[in-house]
Amino acid sequence: MRSIWTGAISFGLINIPVKIFSAVQESALDLDMLDGRDHSNIKFKRVNESTGKEVAYENIVKGYKVNDSYVVLEPEDFVAADAVKTKTIEIMNFSDEREIDSVYYEQPYYLEPDKSGVKAYAILLASMKATGKVGVTTFVLRNRESLAILKPYQNVIVLNRIRFQEEIRSASDLKLPAVSNAKTKEVTMANKLIEQLTEKFNISRYKDTYTSKLLKVIKAKSKGIKPKAPKLKLVHSKNTDLMSMLQESLSTKKRKKAS
Repeated sequence: MRSIWTGAISFGLINIPVKIFSAVQESALDLDMLDGRDHSNIKFKRVNESTGKEVAYENIVKGYKVNDSYVVLEPEDFVAADAVKTKTIEIMNFSDEREIDSVYYEQPYYLEPDKSGVKAYAILLASMKATGKVGVTTFVLRNRESLAILKPYQNVIVLNRIRFQEEIRSASDLKLPAVSNAKTKEVTMANKLIEQLTEKFNISRYKDTYTSKLLKVIKAKSKGIKPKAPKLKLVHSKNTDLMSMLQESLSTKKRKKAS
């Protein structure tokens, strides 16, 4: 793996030199964009708006528009904005991970210690495992300040980028039903169904089946076989008797277990 950031974890008076590596990889197929007429590849070019000519990547700079002109930013300007955050993952405090809603989670990264920071890295990892706490931190990656947590995962510290509160949209504009009374018969029955369907979470059970099926379609088409898509449509149930449907769902699950 290739590191995408080099800096240090700041933990009290301790600095732990680390490298950041992406912890995820795409499982989707790498599809190319083609011209539908002759299947030629579509190429995207960086073009000067005024001249219409292509601009080499090394000649591209970043700018922010102020009034009618741009202020061009150099690499050192981003560092000058906050030199500490561009090279430091500063732990501001520790929290219980259960207090962080999953809606805030964004992107995980692995942290690898430099040789000089191996012992301190191992101590921080062991302490977070023992206390069940995660470190809340901010850092700058690709000129963007991010909020993140540091958490133990097996034998590695994971930096999990999370969103700021202002990045989460309000759900107030959605047309949502009122929360059902927890004492109704339907909710009680739904609770039983949830309990019946509850199993210990095992990530290895879940596979990206869509991608594998899409690959089969591609292979079939390469052999001149045109696959037939099943006819599916959204069905709006006319049965409004939720109680009977919940009871049927419970009995169906029981029959499956017995078979």
